[in-house]
Amino acid sequence: MSPCIGCSAFLSGCIGSQFQLKTPVSTADSLEPLNVSSSPRERFEEYLQTRGLRQTSQRKFLIEAVFEEHDHFDADELIDRLPRRGEKNYVSSATVYRTLREFVDAGLLKSFQLDGRTVYELDYGYPQHDHLYCTRCRRLFEFQSADLMKTRDTVAAEKGFRVSGHRMIIQGVCRDCGKSRRKKRKQDLV
Repeated sequence: MSPCIGCSAFLSGCIGSQFQLKTPVSTADSLEPLNVSSSPRERFEEYLQTRGLRQTSQRKFLIEAVFEEHDHFDADELIDRLPRRGEKNYVSSATVYRTLREFVDAGLLKSFQLDGRTVYELDYGYPQHDHLYCTRCRRLFEFQSADLMKTRDTVAAEKGFRVSGHRMIIQGVCRDCGKSRRKKRKQDLV
C-alpha cells in the first residue's frame, strides 16, 4: 500500500483528491467520473417527468452550473457563483435552494452536514468515496479504499445487513496544517 497523496494515510486504492470549500478546484484533481448511460440533464428531465414537473430555463442553467466542476459547495457558495439580479440567467435564492433539494431527490447530488452547513457534492456518475476533513483549513480530501469497502461488506454480512450506501467523514488536521503548526512551535522555542 502507498500513502494517500492528500492525507498520508495508508489506504489501499486511495485516490487523494482534495477540495477546499469556498475555493475553486480544477477538474484535474477530481475523482474520475464513471461512464453512465445518460447525462445529468437527461436524468433530471426523467425525474421531472415522473413528477409532472417541467424543465425550466433556470433548472437547465443550474444543472449546467453545478456539473461543470467537481467540487463541494453549499447553497450560498453556488449563489455567489451565479449571475446577479438583472443579469442573464439570474436565478433567485429560493429557486436555488428548491432545485438543490430536487437534485438530491433525483440522485444527482448528495448532501451532508459539515460545520453546521449543508454541503453538496456530485453523486450521479461518480464512484462511492469517503472524506477526510481538516478542521483547521476546512479542506475536504476525497479518497477511495478497497480495504474500507471490504470491511464494510464483511461487517454487514456478519450482521445480515444489506448495504445501500455509507458516508464517512474523518475529521482531523491535514499534513500542511500539521507542518505549519510544528514550524510555529519551533519558532516559539527560539
